[in-house]
Amino acid sequence: MLSGLLAFLYPISAPGSVRLTALFGRIGIMREAKRPSIPQYFNNAGRNQNKNQAHRPGLLQPAPAQARLRRWWTMAAFTMLPEDSPPRPLGILHLEDCALDHELVRRALHQSGERCELERVETLEEFGQRVQAPNFDVILADYRLPGFTALDAWQILQRQAEQPPFILLSGAIGEPAAVAAIKLGISDYLAKDDLSRLAQIIRRAMELHSIRRAKEQADLELARSERRLADFAEHLQTTIEQERAAIAREIHDDIGGALAAVRFDLSWLGRHSTDPATQGHISAATEMLQHALEASQRIMMNLRPAILDQGLVAAVQWLAAGFAKRTGIATTVHAGPQTAAWSKAVQLVAYRTAQEALTNIAKYAACDQVTIDLSDTEQVLTLEVKDNGRGIAPAELSKPEAFGIRGLHERAKTVGGWLDVSTHRNRGTSIILSVPLSPAPSDTQQGADWHDPRYSL
Repeated sequence: MLSGLLAFLYPISAPGSVRLTALFGRIGIMREAKRPSIPQYFNNAGRNQNKNQAHRPGLLQPAPAQARLRRWWTMAAFTMLPEDSPPRPLGILHLEDCALDHELVRRALHQSGERCELERVETLEEFGQRVQAPNFDVILADYRLPGFTALDAWQILQRQAEQPPFILLSGAIGEPAAVAAIKLGISDYLAKDDLSRLAQIIRRAMELHSIRRAKEQADLELARSERRLADFAEHLQTTIEQERAAIAREIHDDIGGALAAVRFDLSWLGRHSTDPATQGHISAATEMLQHALEASQRIMMNLRPAILDQGLVAAVQWLAAGFAKRTGIATTVHAGPQTAAWSKAVQLVAYRTAQEALTNIAKYAACDQVTIDLSDTEQVLTLEVKDNGRGIAPAELSKPEAFGIRGLHERAKTVGGWLDVSTHRNRGTSIILSVPLSPAPSDTQQGADWHDPRYSL
């Protein structure tokens, strides 16, 4: 009775809140003056019913208006519940020249309970036009069609931005052809005499397609993240070189100038003093001052290797000589004739690689012989630093704290090169830097290269 009343008062197709408002508006309940609230109606209904039952026990009393209102309110609340919208039907493009086979596919999907919208195309031109609009969730294609095959349609699909799953639905094409199609990237294959499994094949193909798309997106994000990390590493290396050059200039201009002035003053005091004790203090101060000057020069050379102005070979030879003098390890440098122009950036990367390699050798290699080979054959600059020490364990190369080797890898990438590390237990380690060399720049370009702040030495 209530449902009929609701249908009469307002169409059932209207939203629940609209039906409820119209219901109370039409029956006039909400128009009464001094009306109590809905909770008050509920409370009064309970009290009135208990009171009537107390006066006339054993008799069934008619439901008061407030109790009926409570039931109307409860039932009307159900009409306001949002209705679940049915899922969107699958959009399926069927490449098929036989209308009967297309109808069989439609019936098989209908019997499986799969809601879908099936569209048939017969020619390759129609297929190319329809796949340009991303309106399909899956593509079904016969293998052999008049004048072309499903592989031709697959090639057209590859030129589209959106590529839904592509399923071969054909007669007996042979296992080799089916395997070749799957290897080519086609999602799946189903024979026409096994249409009962079509819905299952479609669902599985769509699930795999979703997983593949998610993986591709994750790979793309990872590649972007790695590119940002490489750009940051390059920026960091450039900033470090600039800061090194600035610190070296400050040491040379400020500290070096101050130490030179102190040496002149000590020399003047030594010439004008005859006291033996004073002369002893002046001699000790002069000796300490000389140590300070040598230390400042060494720090400046490490920060800004000005010897690179004489070429990479001379710089590496100077670096090897200083390493052998400090550590006592026999160090040999083999440098072939220079056959191509080396830019300042390449020279700096090669020098820093040799410097870092020698530092690691002094700390960890426990060796007694080091060889440095430098060549530029076949338009590739190659720098190899090799020792006969204890080698590097694979775990040490892959540990998160291996910033030295990882930094060399990133530094090599800044000039388009790469780094290879070869190591054997108790047979030494070889670090090889390879940098492809571009054609020699003109004098104007080379001059601009030397003034580039990224390559300040």
